[in-house]
Parts: sequence; structure tokens; C-alpha cells
Amino acid sequence: MNNVTVFDIIGPILVGPSSSHTAGAVRLGIMAGKILGCPVRSADVYLHGSFDKSGEGHGTRKAIAAGLLGLQPDDERVRDGLELAHSSGVAIAYHSWDGGDIHPNTAMFHLVGGDPERTCQMVGSSVGGGRIVVNRIDEFEVDFTGSYPTLIVQHKDSPGMVAAISSQLAQASINIAQMKLSREGKGKRALSIIETDQVPPESLFRQLEGLPDVERVIFIEPL
Repeated sequence: MNNVTVFDIIGPILVGPSSSHTAGAVRLGIMAGKILGCPVRSADVYLHGSFDKSGEGHGTRKAIAAGLLGLQPDDERVRDGLELAHSSGVAIAYHSWDGGDIHPNTAMFHLVGGDPERTCQMVGSSVGGGRIVVNRIDEFEVDFTGSYPTLIVQHKDSPGMVAAISSQLAQASINIAQMKLSREGKGKRALSIIETDQVPPESLFRQLEGLPDVERVIFIEPL
């Protein structure tokens, strides 16, 4: 039997009527913003399934906007997410989207940062109880929840990269809970998703960034 916590039974503390449509939506927005890595300037958000059909009544659009601004699910300002985004100069457009055979509470984010060169795309699902799963980052198919400290390392798809990354974590005494490699379609670039048991020190990020063929390192604190 999988480990179950009291939060899985009673759900998260949140502002809004639904852990899936509100708390999960906030966390999807938070995650997309963290992956972008800088303040959001504009966002096109594509809503699939019940996120699109019943999201208006559940406050899903407000929740996503709040998450993109970095608010937490229990923040009273979540209900004012759209107004806060507008007053902060963050342009958010919502679109209906048929994503096919995927979870009904799914959103696709196309984000542009304050630096116009910084963009990202993310697809993620709210799977119940405020929990989320990230399915895609840019062109990479991924699968992680944000429940663990998570390192996202973008690098060239060259021999020895996984061993080099793992060695740096071992030297920092960071235990890997799970590591997955996703390859770009053409096989030239890869994304390593590493969930760890401890929060890594900032010095590890610099060491990873210094590895040959590493292009970018993102750290996601547990949501």
C-alpha cells in the first residue's frame, strides 16, 4: 500500500471551492513560473477538458493567474488573481484546447518572461487533492510532481552526461530519489529530471552549470 498522509485524506488548505480546479491550478501556475525562471510578462494558457468546461465556476482562471504571480493556494488573494495580474502588467489570455486522451484537468502554458528572450512551454495536470503532474517542458516529455526537491538539467545528449550529473550529486551527499532522462526528437538535446531526498546546496547548482555540455539548471522547491 502506498504511503498516505492526512493531507491526502482531507486535502490541502486552499482558497476556493475545489482542490483540483483551484489548489491544483494554483500549483500548475507556480510550477510554470518556476520553470520559466523569471517574472512572467505574458501567458497564453490553454485549458483542456473540465478545466475549460467548468473552470469558470471553480475559479480556475483566477487560480492559474495567482500561481503565475507566485501566490500560494492558501493566499486570500487567489480569488483576485486576474485583477492582480492585470494591475501587475501581466497579460494572460485563456483558450479552449482539446488535448486528446489526457487528464481532464490539464493546462498548457506558453509563457514569455520579463526578458523577451526567456520563454517556456509547459503541460501539466491537476490530479486531485491539490497534487499536480508535469507532463511536458518545451519539446521534452517528462513526468514529475513537484513533491520532492527537483533539479531540471538541460544538456546536450552526449555520452557520459548522466554519470557526470550523478557524480556531482554524490559528491554533495545528495541522494537521488528518482532520475529520468528525456530526449529531444532529433536527439541533440536532453533534459534530466532529478528528484532528491534533500534540498541541494546552491554550490551544487554552480557545479552542475559548470559541466561541459550543460545548458541550464533549474531547481524546484517542493510545492
